[in-house]
Amino acid sequence: MPGSNAIDLDTPYPLTPEQIRHFRERGYVKLKDVLSPATLLHYGEAITAEVKRLNRMHKPMSERTTYQRAFLQVMNIWRQSEAVRAFSFSKKLARLAAELMGVRGVRIYHDQALYKEPAGGFTPWHADQYYWPLSSSNTCTAWVPLQATPREMGPLAFSVGSHRFESGRELEISDESERKIQEALAAANLPLDESPFDLGEVSFHYGWTFHRAGPNTTDRPRAVMTIIYIEDGIRLIEPTNRNQLGDIEAWMKGMKVGDIVATELNPVLYRA
Repeated sequence: MPGSNAIDLDTPYPLTPEQIRHFRERGYVKLKDVLSPATLLHYGEAITAEVKRLNRMHKPMSERTTYQRAFLQVMNIWRQSEAVRAFSFSKKLARLAAELMGVRGVRIYHDQALYKEPAGGFTPWHADQYYWPLSSSNTCTAWVPLQATPREMGPLAFSVGSHRFESGRELEISDESERKIQEALAAANLPLDESPFDLGEVSFHYGWTFHRAGPNTTDRPRAVMTIIYIEDGIRLIEPTNRNQLGDIEAWMKGMKVGDIVATELNPVLYRA
């Protein structure tokens, strides 16, 4: 149950109608006490060890691009470690994704660690689904901080209701997306939620929800693990940009437009 200190990735977390409504109307939801401190400590150590082992970014911060300063990014760690696989395949998190989106089942698209180093820069405004050649908007990301994440550490911030806002969807994450999307969201008077995350708090956001994160001004890394979920039955569409072509090569190689996304890299994690 929520609040338990046991190491537990599978016990159902009971959602309220208000939490589901919040997610669908505002494009995201933050849930308290989803994972216990013991669970985060146990799996966080394994995730951090893999990030250190697999990270290939070693440039000084001053020599990096805006994107490179935003975080260390390591994808599909579940294929490298049994412990990380257990975390990324959590039935608790997958069931939450399915129930929030109102679908019968979800598959993993991929996982990725996002570690914002001390002195790491801001993460520009963007929407994740720009990168995904998928046939519907029944996609979401679980953003799981492995420690409490105050404002000074750069928690994920959401533009409330922006999953229905189409301006800026054609922009990849960049200085340009930060400027143009910020201007568009401000003109539309969409509120901003940049509240901190408590230990054990997890957020879920739709693939088209615009989000960003501030810099990490602390002396500790902001350690975050994310899992991207797609509706079981979602199909591959014609890619519209080079990033989507890259995703097809990485996660759906050999598939044809119109095929159901169901490769060995996209197993079902929850089905009602």
